[in-house]
Amino acid sequence: MIRVLNLHIRIMKISPVLLNLFFLTCFCAIKAKIVNKNVERSLDLSSQLVKSTIKITAEDTTGKPLKEYVLILNEPNLSYISVTDGSKNEIQARKSNGGLQYVITFGSSSAHQIILVETVSTKNIMPYPEEIKQHEIQFAKYVGLVHLYSNYETYSQKTIVKLGTSNILSHTQVKPFSTATDKLIFGPYENIKALSKQELVIHYENQTPFMTVKNLERTIEVSHWGNIAIQESIQLAHSGAKLKGSFSRYDFQKDGRSSQSAIKSYRTILPSSASGVYYRDTNGNISTSNMNSLNDFIDLELRPRFPLFGGWKTQYTIGYNVPSYEYMYSNGKKYQLKMHLIDHIYDNMAIDKAAIKIVLPEGADNIQLTTPYTINRRQNELVHTYLDTVGRPVISFSKLNLVESHIADFTLNYTFSRVSLLQEPFLVSGFIYIIFVLTIVLLRLDFSIALHSHKD
Repeated sequence: MIRVLNLHIRIMKISPVLLNLFFLTCFCAIKAKIVNKNVERSLDLSSQLVKSTIKITAEDTTGKPLKEYVLILNEPNLSYISVTDGSKNEIQARKSNGGLQYVITFGSSSAHQIILVETVSTKNIMPYPEEIKQHEIQFAKYVGLVHLYSNYETYSQKTIVKLGTSNILSHTQVKPFSTATDKLIFGPYENIKALSKQELVIHYENQTPFMTVKNLERTIEVSHWGNIAIQESIQLAHSGAKLKGSFSRYDFQKDGRSSQSAIKSYRTILPSSASGVYYRDTNGNISTSNMNSLNDFIDLELRPRFPLFGGWKTQYTIGYNVPSYEYMYSNGKKYQLKMHLIDHIYDNMAIDKAAIKIVLPEGADNIQLTTPYTINRRQNELVHTYLDTVGRPVISFSKLNLVESHIADFTLNYTFSRVSLLQEPFLVSGFIYIIFVLTIVLLRLDFSIALHSHKD
């Protein structure tokens, strides 16, 4: 009887520990189940770029705080991505799995999260057919997905595709879908399984000129005498449907409505303080341009020497000056330069490769560059111009696959002694002084030949 009583007491003492272990094991066994309660997609295919906006309402059905969300972007040639929450605050998103996935980390401890994703991709809208005659309409073909490709089950989803035209030759028909003027509406679809793929193919009219900057060389030359010189060398190509047959200038001028996909002119935006603007190519200055000064910027209309059809190329150089006080800040010997890494070239622009060079004054040191996104930094070098002795430092870097969303400021910090500003005036003064001294010496020298009489 006493043994049974002691055993019962031991069991009562141990049972609380066992109960805690039991509940902990059960709690850990309940894995987090993330679902997409609602997905709203918007695709803009009205230009040569694919612009998408995705609103994801995610939730952990177990009630646990949603800390991470894996976003899959099955979109080739992705150029730009922005991830924010429901309040438009930026969310941390890091690449994983070779850049195909983005792991989004949330700061708030909530089981319900709203994710806003904006992307821009290039070369995903292809001309179809690939060749057209001068008077024919340009059609394009887009291949994507009807549903958001996701790791998680989606309860409800709707996709709106903006085409900018009502001339649609064909498109994927997954019910329910509808057509509204220049839009296609797919969905709402319900209970979509994870990792499900449904191809979306749209063949439609797209008369937008497919302009591509094959190579951009941008040079920013900084002077501490109050001026910053900017020069851009641009190789521009029409990447739309190639011209089939010969070009007729007579037909082009006779019917202005034809050849809508050809590049006749485009607008470039310059800073409002830009001065000394020039626009030229290998043949010289191009006079077919119009400049309109507005309050916040300068609207510059550029017209190439000849219209660009599919497969045609051109190359030109544009340059201007801006006052340095608008972009430079100083504190003693410390200086900071803050400017756009790239500028607006044309609407819906696509740049295959950009190479940027920043030329600092001679004597600049302790150079530190900060960019708004990752770049391919090159080794610093020196360049010699007039009145230079050791050379001016040049910071150069490059970036591939750029769009208009990449227009952002870089920050360049460096140190520079104001005494170095006197180097060029002293060199000029010393040179002039030496010339005067040499002139005086040469004038005082007598180089005449004296005649002496000789005695027999």
